Amino acid sequence: MRKTNLFVFAVFIVFASCRTQGNEKIFNGKDLSNWNFVVENNAVPGDQVYAVKDGLISIKGEPLGYMYTKEKYANYTLELEYRWAGEAGNSGIFILIEDPGNPFPTGIEVQLAAGKAGDFVLLAGSDMKEYTLPEGVTERPKFPVIQKRQPSSENPTGEWNKVKITVQDGIIDVFVNDVHQNSGTGLVKEGNIGLQSEGSGILFRNLVLTKT
Repeated sequence: MRKTNLFVFAVFIVFASCRTQGNEKIFNGKDLSNWNFVVENNAVPGDQVYAVKDGLISIKGEPLGYMYTKEKYANYTLELEYRWAGEAGNSGIFILIEDPGNPFPTGIEVQLAAGKAGDFVLLAGSDMKEYTLPEGVTERPKFPVIQKRQPSSENPTGEWNKVKITVQDGIIDVFVNDVHQNSGTGLVKEGNIGLQSEGSGILFRNLVLTKT
């Protein structure tokens, strides 16, 4: 009897530990019930752009828009994998979205465009402490970019790529296939997470968010 009680207690401790770490599968592998959709000009229903196929998130790439989590997140690590559905193209991961709605919401884009995975793009007036205007430029660009720090660490087209994004008190770090590509300090510390539709078909899998 005592051994049984100890076993049950041990299982409870392990379970409680996992719960405390805050691991959360924001994609359940079956449907997109945890997500909302934005499609530019409401051109088509969201489910014609964002879908689940063979356990993968499939994003058509056209029309422009993004799918985003119903919940806002502050301090976390987001891990996922992506690959292009066809030719390499353009897409991104949106983080710290302040107010979802427009095809380019106020927030930070972690760029996935071929050859540029790891760049930060500042959307709709969002900012990072590290951003300064390039020399000789007097007017802020529409989409300011903080370039990645290392040469591209992306795998060849058709192969899966791993992305890890950590957000801690607004400080963002990005790893692409285990290479630390970028770091920056956002002015906002909480927001939704989004996956972009921007011109190219893309697949996502193994999305796991760990609250910290």
